[in-house]
Amino acid sequence: MTPRQLQEPTRLLLTALADAPRHGYAIMQEVLAISNGQVSLRTGTLYTALDRLLQQGLVRVHAEEVVGGRMRRSYALTQEGRDALAAETERLSRTVREAERRLAARASGTAAPGRGFGPGAVTA
Repeated sequence: MTPRQLQEPTRLLLTALADAPRHGYAIMQEVLAISNGQVSLRTGTLYTALDRLLQQGLVRVHAEEVVGGRMRRSYALTQEGRDALAAETERLSRTVREAERRLAARASGTAAPGRGFGPGAVTA
């Protein structure tokens, strides 16, 4: 069975947890940094996503502590979450490699036979 493609916020959230457990605010900051400021998760969106990922077994609660009178949870990837992120990374890498190959072929004026170039080929 082929793993399902991850949506961008989920992919970014899992990426933010790939190297270390983090609490909610730190996850939001990591997602902002990873996306070069393009994706800013709202608090409600983050915690809804974390609840879904907990239910799916992709993340787990790493620790709970009281900070300033409030409960703070930190989250970590499970092995299943790591595997899902690795599969998504490979899927994206294959797509990027193919796009680069096709762009290079187009730029050099050479194309592999039967690979979308030539008479009747549709190009953008």
